[in-house]
Amino acid sequence: MAGPVASFFWHNGEFGQGEEWTVSFKTTAARYADLEAHLVEHHEWQNPEVTAVPLARVSAAYVEWVERITTQKVAHGG
Repeated sequence: MAGPVASFFWHNGEFGQGEEWTVSFKTTAARYADLEAHLVEHHEWQNPEVTAVPLARVSAAYVEWVERITTQKVAHGG
């Protein structure tokens, strides 16, 4: 997590500014849709920024770890 960062935007026809935090999640292409749906559903904003950045290069060990960890079922309270 990084922030807060200054945010300047147009919303409902008006200029606004505020503070936001940048959060990074690691997942696979196969799990991205589920992650995006979860973030949008649980975010307080109607239209939060949810973007994906594919990795151009990555170690095989890291890919294996991400694939393994994103297939595990984790209990949560939310």
